[in-house]
Amino acid sequence: MQNRRDFIKQTAITSAGVLTSSNLFAFHGSPNEKVILGIMGTNSRGMFLAKTFAKLPNVEIAYICDPDANVLAKTIAEIEKMTGKKPQGFSDVRKMLEKKDFDGMAIAAPDHWHTPAAIMGLQAGKNIYVEKPCSHNPHEGEMLVEATNKYKKLVQMGSQRRTFSNVKDMVAKLHGGAIGRVYFARGWYVNNRKSIGKGSLVAVPQNLNFDLWQGPAPRREYKDNLVHYNWHWFWNWGTGEALNNGTHELDVIRWGLGVDFPTQVVSGGGRFHFQDDWETPDTQTITYHFPNNTGCTWEGRSCNGFNSEGSGRGVIFYGDKGTITYTGANSYKIFDGSNKLVSEVKDDTPFDPKNAVSPTELLDGLHLANFCEAIRGKETINAPILEGHKSTLLPQLGNISYRVGRTLNCDPTNGHILNDKEAMKLWSREYEKNWEVKV
Repeated sequence: MQNRRDFIKQTAITSAGVLTSSNLFAFHGSPNEKVILGIMGTNSRGMFLAKTFAKLPNVEIAYICDPDANVLAKTIAEIEKMTGKKPQGFSDVRKMLEKKDFDGMAIAAPDHWHTPAAIMGLQAGKNIYVEKPCSHNPHEGEMLVEATNKYKKLVQMGSQRRTFSNVKDMVAKLHGGAIGRVYFARGWYVNNRKSIGKGSLVAVPQNLNFDLWQGPAPRREYKDNLVHYNWHWFWNWGTGEALNNGTHELDVIRWGLGVDFPTQVVSGGGRFHFQDDWETPDTQTITYHFPNNTGCTWEGRSCNGFNSEGSGRGVIFYGDKGTITYTGANSYKIFDGSNKLVSEVKDDTPFDPKNAVSPTELLDGLHLANFCEAIRGKETINAPILEGHKSTLLPQLGNISYRVGRTLNCDPTNGHILNDKEAMKLWSREYEKNWEVKV
């Protein structure tokens, strides 16, 4: 197991000189202010977060929260093995938040928990790191922005590419006219996910507190094909591939195009490959128009992993004088108007676009380090929640268009759907009694 120093060293080395340990973590010397964290939801991505945070200098994982007793015990054991210090475990995040002696909470629970837990954390005086998507529905995103402003704490969304050095450089070149006026972008994500089958109603496993797992979501019966990953494909808890992965590409697109909210959104697709319990589309396209006369598309293929442009995920920007392709974690190419390669920025950091836990493991550590340095007051967060909400809203609007089966016209000042009461019903959700979300 790597210690903190090894993590910094390996990350710097694998970046092949493009990034160095000083600009990777930007601690400006040895940090002398300990950052103490609690982690919520640690089966997969949350375990990665806990272990990666624990490798950062002077960061302590003091608390772990998960409603699955087996997952909780495993995470505690892993962190104790790494650091020599045993975190305290909780099954209920409300109990963990009663603890006063920690600075921030990282949230990697299922999507339906992201905003409710983040708001609870803000109300308890914690800084928040919330994985994408920051919300289950648009209204929650608006509430999270409101709560961040009200409680005056930091909220960073897991839009890790906002911290990647070469991606920041690429966006700066886009805005500087490297390919002229950028007017269109295309993003994509592909995978080879298998069928989840037809689930059976069975008794909840003894190790899982399913009531706490569902938390604010309206109650549904337990099926044997739901926990721990397949909840992504059920509307009650998840948000489909568009938010599970498309949020990343759409965030880069929105950043590169210099846009906030769309004027028009249309989406099509379906559950085409398998006949099973999967509710969200396994194949989906979403098209957006923005008020500055630009547009974009995003394509998701969950069950056919044929690469586009040689990569399982990426973004291409089209301008009136050239093209930029971004098909790797921290690398990109610039082509002129005759499709001639004029510049290539490479980073050999390992990248696995189909890795469900962390496609960009070493680079992700930079984003977590940025959060900790922001808590120390030494940096500003790279993915503040207002930007996170705007980027999360794009695929949410795509899902709403898909579900109602028509084009949405939107208010370009806030993204609200115009003149469509049926679609606006999906702007928010119902909550389980006594679990209502309040700012």
